[in-house]
Amino acid sequence: MAIFSLRPKDNAFFDLFKAAGANALISSRYLCQMLENWPDGGESLAREILKTEQEGDRITHDIVRRLNSTFVTPIDREDIYALAGRVDDVVDYIEEASDLLKLYKVEAPMAQSVELAKVLVDACSELATALAGLGRFEGLEEHWIEIHRLENDGDRISRDAVAALFDTEGVDPMVVIRWKDIFAVLERGIDATESAAQILEGIVIKNS
Repeated sequence: MAIFSLRPKDNAFFDLFKAAGANALISSRYLCQMLENWPDGGESLAREILKTEQEGDRITHDIVRRLNSTFVTPIDREDIYALAGRVDDVVDYIEEASDLLKLYKVEAPMAQSVELAKVLVDACSELATALAGLGRFEGLEEHWIEIHRLENDGDRISRDAVAALFDTEGVDPMVVIRWKDIFAVLERGIDATESAAQILEGIVIKNS
């Protein structure tokens, strides 16, 4: 007797998540380039980051719209909604960091901000690869494990960065406040990749 899968074959959600992951990776690379070369090219890179934020919103809207119009989904509805939100958060935090650089009129980036941006790029790369393979429901464990390791690295760099701010004699208190804000946003972007990875892990467990 033939055995039929009850899982819908509609790949639209998987394609949208793949696009969302790729968009987040592109956005993170722009931010890293922005910090590495700041202030050179800052305005043009900020515009590119804004475009990725708008694209992320469009993809998230498409996911939610499809979710509201699809009776049977390939994975649990709450997981689709939660995963879309977390990936969108990543790009939102990237765009916020870009805005803060301009808003605070940063003259030169701290070395730790570039380190955090590189961690964010690596985490987004792992997330993008995992999202591209989501439809297989297997072979993704290495990605969420690596994202967790990267999130720990981000925490350490952020702590060291804040400590360096307070250890520097004669630094303007406003500079401390501004950089604390920027570091916090960068860290939240990395944290959002881990939140997305945790949702991915739950999806795989449910569907394995």
